[in-house]
Amino acid sequence: MAEQQAGPLGGILVADFSRILAGPYATMLLADLGAEVVKVEGPGGDDTRAWMPPVREGTSTYYLGVNRNKRSVVLDLADSDDLDVARRLVRRADVMIQNFRPGGLKRFGLDYDGVAADNERIVYASISGFGTGAGADLPGYDLVVQAASGLMSLTGEPDGPPYKAGVAVFDVMAGLHAALGILAALHHRAHTGVGQHVEVNLLSSALSGLVNHASGHVAGGAAPFRMGNAHPSLFPYEPLPAADGDLVVIAGNDGQFRKLCEVLGLPGLPDDPRFRRNPDRTANREVLRPMLVERLVRRTRDEWFRDLRAAGVPCAPINTVDDGVALARDLGLDPVVTVGGVPGVRNPIGFSATPPRYDLPPPRLDEHGDEIRAWLTAD
Repeated sequence: MAEQQAGPLGGILVADFSRILAGPYATMLLADLGAEVVKVEGPGGDDTRAWMPPVREGTSTYYLGVNRNKRSVVLDLADSDDLDVARRLVRRADVMIQNFRPGGLKRFGLDYDGVAADNERIVYASISGFGTGAGADLPGYDLVVQAASGLMSLTGEPDGPPYKAGVAVFDVMAGLHAALGILAALHHRAHTGVGQHVEVNLLSSALSGLVNHASGHVAGGAAPFRMGNAHPSLFPYEPLPAADGDLVVIAGNDGQFRKLCEVLGLPGLPDDPRFRRNPDRTANREVLRPMLVERLVRRTRDEWFRDLRAAGVPCAPINTVDDGVALARDLGLDPVVTVGGVPGVRNPIGFSATPPRYDLPPPRLDEHGDEIRAWLTAD
């Protein structure tokens, strides 16, 4: 296949049998960092090709968002010739990643044991919804895991219904965990010459991602509950009203609270015993909140954002997504890259010596099928 720009993962071949979000997000991150990713799709293609709207020139933007820098080949594993191509691919690969239901690839000899028998150096990553034990039959959709993990019980107003997060947070988190596990296994292989099986499931990623809430339960016996936009352990740490809308205001420590009060013209509050330390402010939030709001409503969000930012107080207006992209541009973060005419979000990792590459737009279905088949059968 055509040589691409080297990156920190240059020379690593990834056989990507995953679809939808967690796996494709992981492999796009690896591809951005120089890995050669072959996206293996069934005859119908990745499900997200049909997840629309929104669309760009007839293609789902969902699919476009997680599939750049890959080559696509369609293989019907029920067809003996296609299965032979798949087996040739995984024999050459450094990494294989798949999110079939547990055990779903065994009949094709493409489970970990079957692949490792011919390629002991393979780093084989499996992503499931609920593991390979008693939860193996449960479908691993992000919304199901948001419900089952407890996240939805924490999201929404205290007297309102549970809500899902606005993005598939646990698919993304599981993809990140999968990429991290793959990199760790590649490092281990560099020392031992032998690969291994890396397993990630959405529920475990979710419980890890619930961080302080999960820790509060397992270490402190606490039962977390919905608090709207409030934080159980910090105040202020929530949207507060300004003259023309809400502004997120945070005092993550006593110094930041003192700076906040100076900007608001309330210099005596940090010395009030009720508000001197964070546990005091958290315990007395219902007394402190109206004092802060009384000052904030006198000016606009942008005015407070300017002055609080200058003082080093964490804050932000509540933006729409387009506002967020515009802010990143204003801050010089260059959030958008265009590859083959297709805009996408820049890889968030910066490297001083081996920057991410942006060589290939998200592939059309089987766009590289002939090229890949010829490459795999050449010898």
